[in-house]
Amino acid sequence: MVKAQPQHSGFTIIELMIVLAIAAILAAIAAPSFTATIQNNRLVTQVNELQASLGLARSEAIKLNNNVTTCPSSNGTSCIGNWQNGWIVFADDDADAVVDAGVDTVLRIHGAITGGNTITFTQANVTYNGTGFSRANLISTFRFCDARGATSARGIVINNTGRPGLARDSNADGTVEDGNGNNVVCP
Repeated sequence: MVKAQPQHSGFTIIELMIVLAIAAILAAIAAPSFTATIQNNRLVTQVNELQASLGLARSEAIKLNNNVTTCPSSNGTSCIGNWQNGWIVFADDDADAVVDAGVDTVLRIHGAITGGNTITFTQANVTYNGTGFSRANLISTFRFCDARGATSARGIVINNTGRPGLARDSNADGTVEDGNGNNVVCP
């Protein structure tokens, strides 16, 4: 009687190469959409962080019945630099948008944003008074942009009472509008 040889199970080198080629093709297809997802999430996170700081400033102004200012700050102690380098929220007793040592209290420090994104704003700062209203009493918009341009931009609209809200694409053209209904423009 002849004994049967055991069969070897496994993959041939050709089968492994085919599987690797399919995996590479799928990765090449998925990579661009994954990059866009990362960029979108980064912008949304940055918008949320600044909106939270503005909300804090407004609520603290009401709670303290005092002026509270949010301004760009590259050093975390004074209002210098641009918004993408960071910002601070501080109790601003004399509403001069200057952190006066020993008088004003810094409530929140936010560091620089990442990803090469930009934040532009037409005003130097946002100051709320003790009633929660913006001292500027005008509509202005923070614009958040990345390398993809205005069609991917986000924004925070500060209405004439000072309330921050997300910029919307009300006309469905693919670009969010500022507080005056104009499409956001990226630098």
